[in-house]
Amino acid sequence: MLSKYDWWRDAVIYQVYVRSFLDSTGDGVGDLAGVRAGLPYLRKLGVDGIWLSPFYPSPQHDHGYDVADYCDVDPLFGDLAEFDLLMTAARRLGIRVLLDIVPNHCSSEHPWFRQALDAAPGSAARARFHFADGRGPDGSEPPNNWHAMFGGPAWTRVTEADGSPGQWYLHMFTPEQPDWNWRDPEVAAEFDRTLRFWLDRGVDGFRIDVAAGLFKHPDLPDSPDPEADARTRDSVNPLAWNQPEVHDVWRHWRSVCEEYTARDGRERLLVGEVSVPTACEHALYVRPDELHQAFFFDLLSAPWDADAFRKVISEAMQDIAGTGSSVTWVLNNHDQVRTVTRYGEPAPGGSGLGTARARAAALLMLALPGAAYIYQGEELGLPEVVDLPDDVLTDPIFRRTGSRARIRDGCRVPLPWSGQASPFGFTSGTEGVKPWLPQPEWFAEHATDRALADTRSFWHLYRDGLQLRSALPPLGEGPMRWLDAPPGVLAFARGGDGDGFVCAVNFGTAPTPAPVSGTALLSSGPCPAGVLPGSTAAWWINDR
Repeated sequence: MLSKYDWWRDAVIYQVYVRSFLDSTGDGVGDLAGVRAGLPYLRKLGVDGIWLSPFYPSPQHDHGYDVADYCDVDPLFGDLAEFDLLMTAARRLGIRVLLDIVPNHCSSEHPWFRQALDAAPGSAARARFHFADGRGPDGSEPPNNWHAMFGGPAWTRVTEADGSPGQWYLHMFTPEQPDWNWRDPEVAAEFDRTLRFWLDRGVDGFRIDVAAGLFKHPDLPDSPDPEADARTRDSVNPLAWNQPEVHDVWRHWRSVCEEYTARDGRERLLVGEVSVPTACEHALYVRPDELHQAFFFDLLSAPWDADAFRKVISEAMQDIAGTGSSVTWVLNNHDQVRTVTRYGEPAPGGSGLGTARARAAALLMLALPGAAYIYQGEELGLPEVVDLPDDVLTDPIFRRTGSRARIRDGCRVPLPWSGQASPFGFTSGTEGVKPWLPQPEWFAEHATDRALADTRSFWHLYRDGLQLRSALPPLGEGPMRWLDAPPGVLAFARGGDGDGFVCAVNFGTAPTPAPVSGTALLSSGPCPAGVLPGSTAAWWINDR
């Protein structure tokens, strides 16, 4: 039996992208008061907690992932008093709150980085970052050949106090996001202060951005494939990511969380954004004294194929669950194309295949052992907004490369809440105030008011799945075993040594016999007894 502290093992957390959730002030940008107003909606949906995207003071070059002050609220989103009201309201509704923390880099407007620019080479202020002399006789070439993930060189040269060309500083994303040097003890101490600041305000834990980052190879050598990060939009450069020293940081952060847990018996969670090549390497981050959990992105990146899904699920259950942690499943987030589009729906009004597959994937994820994270709008079946005009795009990837490939604005368009036209209840602004990204007309079909009124909607599928997940003992954390199934079908049982609960997914388009003869308890689409239609998932209770 799990201890009362293990709430996170099978929790369902809803990711709130604050600027796109709900605007309470009428400026076209979502805010903390809007999140507070939306909490009853999330309680009705049935999630256990929320993860808030960064709301700290920031120049917003990367929408808050360029942090200028880790211990305050940007006026764009509210203030600390509003944050405290949000915490109180969430606690009253039984919703846990996780904050997004960004320890790999900060804003170029962070006071410490401004000090570093004013300081001399070799100074203590510069030691907090990665400053280095350039190569070549006049230092005009970057210190190494690394490229930034968002395009261009990973180094920018500064002008020294006397006006001369000076050293270079490292930024693995954009020049406005200088990387911290975690080999400097002052950096670790500052993040200790940050953790305690928010833990003292009652938060339930942290989602850690770029958790495989922080440390770089101490010699900063050339990479054999310097453009790999930019090409893949992933943490691929082995000299810049996944260095062994990072694990000591997570052991220390775990000890800080356990210190707070010991005080009041309420366990705080650390969940990492860990992008590493294999499930085995992923498992190293969730050993018993490190992170509680780390997002398992292999399911998100898997093609719609039964064999591919089975492979990544099996590896996760073997390598990650084997550490004593639980797998943290995710199908969508603020950096990825939404499942409806990713699985085959290029635009609204298409074949419906992407919609059907996204519904089926949702039931699959919710039936798997472990925790699940839902990205806002996923429960509304929102497709990606793929036709935003160039002049409204804000993603720094587009600004730095000029390419629309893998840009992230399309999954960040503000949510539709009600009505038939933009702003669909998102903003309380007067006429003429527009959401920070334009909403397409077809958002009306996915508005929350319509979704709640239609029992066939995505919203009801998610709500029903979450209710059953909470009510059925075999679901949540626990064992699973694969069942024999026709080609193109995945079927598994949950619950001890028996097969009382069964989930099956037909990845093909033609119907197949169902693994259970009775009527499905829940299905992603119409599912006659004894049949599993194509692009459909279903749950059964097997009474045999």
